[in-house]
Amino acid sequence: MTWQVIIMFAVSGVAGLVGIGCLLRLAAPNVTQAQVYAFRMIGIMLVSGAIVLGLSAAAMHSWSPPPDPDSDISS
Repeated sequence: MTWQVIIMFAVSGVAGLVGIGCLLRLAAPNVTQAQVYAFRMIGIMLVSGAIVLGLSAAAMHSWSPPPDPDSDISS
């Protein structure tokens, strides 16, 4: 797995968790109408972005060629 794919999965995970946190914040009893609009919009966008980024990372990982055993990538 390349570093690019690992970073994409990490960003996808963070975005998904923050988005879920925004959506769970809607359950609080003292949320104003403006906060409901903002949390709902931001939460849905972050969760959907996380899904798309995770799918893109999985596709990038599955389509990448296998590493060349003769190359020295440690240097």
